[in-house]
Amino acid sequence: MIEDVIGDVIARWHRYLGGDLPGGLGELLADDVVFYSPVVYTPQRGRAVTRQYLEAASRTLVGGSGGAFRYTKEVLAGDTAVLEFETSVEGRYVNGVDIIRCGDDGRIVEFRVMMRPLQGIQAVHEQMGRLLASGG
Repeated sequence: MIEDVIGDVIARWHRYLGGDLPGGLGELLADDVVFYSPVVYTPQRGRAVTRQYLEAASRTLVGGSGGAFRYTKEVLAGDTAVLEFETSVEGRYVNGVDIIRCGDDGRIVEFRVMMRPLQGIQAVHEQMGRLLASGG
């Protein structure tokens, strides 16, 4: 059943964020995954670029937040999960949602991020931009 697949994908996503997923992000992402950024207009296509964005995002939102990152709501339906989160980046409150869709094989095929307020988005954009530019 697909509901079981999305539940497993989200459980593995939580393990990844906790630093406890053997194989890391690569095992979660489909080859043709599409990433939709809250600050980049063009969808990012493919495992390599999506991995770069998600690794930078997890370092910015989870790693750099001093333990403030937390998911506050999760809704799983069909092949899609909507995860609402809160955190703080450079002292600015960030609230957002990750919309994750998976394929029948248990890999993420679409990852969409939406965030608010503007000051939080700007802080995330600046910090992620530095990470992506430095290759880290």
